[in-house]
Amino acid sequence: MKPSANTLRIGIASAVIIGTIVWLAYTGYGANKSYYVTIAELGRMGDKAYHSQLRVDGFVKPGSIQQDGPHVTFVLDEFESHSPKAAMGHMLTVVYKGSEPPPDTFKDDAQALAEGTYGRDGVFHATMLQAKCASKYAPAQPNASPAARPAMTKSVAASESVPAVPPANQTAAN
Repeated sequence: MKPSANTLRIGIASAVIIGTIVWLAYTGYGANKSYYVTIAELGRMGDKAYHSQLRVDGFVKPGSIQQDGPHVTFVLDEFESHSPKAAMGHMLTVVYKGSEPPPDTFKDDAQALAEGTYGRDGVFHATMLQAKCASKYAPAQPNASPAARPAMTKSVAASESVPAVPPANQTAAN
């Protein structure tokens, strides 16, 4: 039995559509893939570092933030500034030119994650920037002493100073 011309056309069209979808999925996956590396690993990547989409994590060096509107230039340090290893840590200059300004939590010594490309000039060109919230917002650790727990709620004394509203059935004459 010989397939009809319509069946043959539908089969060819289906194969072309499925092939196109597979090709788009494969190229889209490769384009959105990014490697997570530390600052030290970035220096050891060699030529591959210049051709890959990367994510680099570190701590914002105090005093290095230079902001010009939504664009920011800063230095990422491998360690926090108050760490004894900070002087030996690797540094990376980051230029962020994204569509949105940096987050409010982006400050000195904040842990930051930059996504972008590494240039041959030794500068990381970021298109996306995230900053981790400060540790004072972390939930209380179980079995920790009350002095070691971070304050997460308003103090009761501040809310007690607000005058109470009289019940609706009382009048001002009472």
